[in-house]
Amino acid sequence: MTVGEMLVATVPMARTLNLEFLETTAERAVVRLPDQAAYHNHIGGPHAGAMFTLAESASGAVVIAAFGDQMSRAVPLAVKAEIGYKKLAKGVVTATATLGRPVAEVIAELDAGRRPEFPVAIEIQRADGAVTGEMTVVWTLRPHA
Repeated sequence: MTVGEMLVATVPMARTLNLEFLETTAERAVVRLPDQAAYHNHIGGPHAGAMFTLAESASGAVVIAAFGDQMSRAVPLAVKAEIGYKKLAKGVVTATATLGRPVAEVIAELDAGRRPEFPVAIEIQRADGAVTGEMTVVWTLRPHA
């Protein structure tokens, strides 16, 4: 099962929005939100909540791709998120998430008995390439008790 298939199977909101996981690596994830009238706002573009979910899902995909092999000893959790809506979004939008710290550095902190935190930066774009939003999600790997 791919990271995208796993997230769609286990995260109902990703399934509800019909998110399409285009790329998932340990450094980057690309996720697309199709243009769906049911999730439009009052001006005919994707609702802010749908774009937040798109970006957060892209961040989760890169985290799972990077740290999925650590799940037997730690659970990834979002600590905080901040989003900025920059331009009007219309049509299909795509979120690209980039891991903000080297995987080995984060795992070394976990190995040392600490609870590492790391940022994931996400850019949301329209089909014409214009950046419509930017988000940062800070994640942690919480060791199992």
